[in-house]
Amino acid sequence: AFQRVVNMQKEHGFFIVALMEPFQKKKFIDKYKRRLGMEAAISNVNGKIWLFFDAVVEWDLLIDTEQQMTIRLYHQELGKYIMMTFVYARCCALERLELWDNLYYLASDMELPWLVGGDFNVVVGEEEKIGGLPVYPPEYEEFACCVNSCGLFDLGYKGNP
Repeated sequence: AFQRVVNMQKEHGFFIVALMEPFQKKKFIDKYKRRLGMEAAISNVNGKIWLFFDAVVEWDLLIDTEQQMTIRLYHQELGKYIMMTFVYARCCALERLELWDNLYYLASDMELPWLVGGDFNVVVGEEEKIGGLPVYPPEYEEFACCVNSCGLFDLGYKGNP
């Protein structure tokens, strides 16, 4: 699976690559950085989110928690700043409440373009759920409320869910 990411990086030249739950120890992050041909790499506190950066960007890590990392990124060639939040949410709905609170806090003060993405471990609505255990309405309602309250919107996806 990682070789596919390497091939995509070679083809498209991404300025940032994010891996959620890499199933590797944090000490191996530099090896993966070299394979991707990236300039820098960081991991969140529990090693569930890895970020790799190209030399064309400058970045500051603003928030590092077990469920999300937020960076302010400056793209040198474009001359633009953007905020980016990378999420790997807990499976337990109660534990995700802390993440929603963090996102509310960020949104309340957001002045830059803001991209939020990752694995939220919950659907926005019942219609998104395919197979598995049934969804519990309060869980996806809390997530939908967070998305709406933060002024975010779901871009959807292409391919297999």
